[in-house]
Amino acid sequence: MKKVITFGEVMMRLAAPDYLRFIQSSKLNVNFGGGEANVAVSLANYGIPTEFVTRLPENDIAEWCISELRKYNVGTNYILRGGSRVGIYFLETGAVARASKVVYDREGSAVAQIDKGMVDWREVFSNAKWFHWTGITPALSEGAANACREAIRVANEMGIVVSCDLNYRKNLWRYGKKASEVMPDLVEGCDIILGNEEDAEKVFGIKPEGFDVAKTGGEVNAKEFESVCRQLQKRFPKAKKVIITLRGSINANHNTWGGCMYADGKLYQSKRYDITHIVDRVGGGDSFMGGLIYGLISFKGDDRRALEFAVAASALKHTIYGDVNLVTVSEVESLLKGDGSGRVLR
Repeated sequence: MKKVITFGEVMMRLAAPDYLRFIQSSKLNVNFGGGEANVAVSLANYGIPTEFVTRLPENDIAEWCISELRKYNVGTNYILRGGSRVGIYFLETGAVARASKVVYDREGSAVAQIDKGMVDWREVFSNAKWFHWTGITPALSEGAANACREAIRVANEMGIVVSCDLNYRKNLWRYGKKASEVMPDLVEGCDIILGNEEDAEKVFGIKPEGFDVAKTGGEVNAKEFESVCRQLQKRFPKAKKVIITLRGSINANHNTWGGCMYADGKLYQSKRYDITHIVDRVGGGDSFMGGLIYGLISFKGDDRRALEFAVAASALKHTIYGDVNLVTVSEVESLLKGDGSGRVLR
């Protein structure tokens, strides 16, 4: 089976335990994660062979990170070695009306110092059928944007499917270029585009009329986003499918979750999940993307089923601590069949 390739930064995550604030905590829990690495873990759990491409230094922390990826059966054959540090992010988990907080310490990380010509993309893609990247990677540095652009170009030349999660992070675009200047050129090479209401607006100025996420009260109407999908597809005609995740935030612990897909002139709307006791929402979008890629590969011609699989998989991710989604295909299928009871399996 041909592989799915993902490219980006994997970081050490240091999180205050439980719902403690940073100032209260005397210890931090350690995990590793990052948008594209999280997608690779999801796919590996579903039995899809993957390779994660990044750049890490030659030190024990990087070896620890690589061993974690290998533990989840993610391929690490094309990880470049160099630079001096692994990126870090700190997480404070919010509760009820208090939002979660993320503090980045990733400037000057090894992958931020990557550039075009450093990865042999033709070799990386020699046994690949899919390439996935996110808007986080070109936000890290001009060199990372160049490497991402080079990967997309080679993937296009080799006939490999390219997917993108727009993933706008305003605090990362700090090297003198705006997302609106860099992203269009990259997204033009994509067959699949995933985003949310903020991504489309902040990066491309595209938004649904009269929509305010702060006033949803947990209810998000998928039909409102059909115009967003149409506008994105018109601007990026190579894209065969445009997908929007729909999160209604009642509070930090209680969200509604769903999605819609626009393909072949049709809008598909998923079932909506009411997630009342969120364990960890970090990586929710990545788990959606992992489920979507699996669905589009496994259920060819059935876009609705692929969408429903992605939404169910990411709903389950909200019950799992850490960045990555550690669920199986059978667990997702069980939820799709209506078994959300959470009863003990004996």
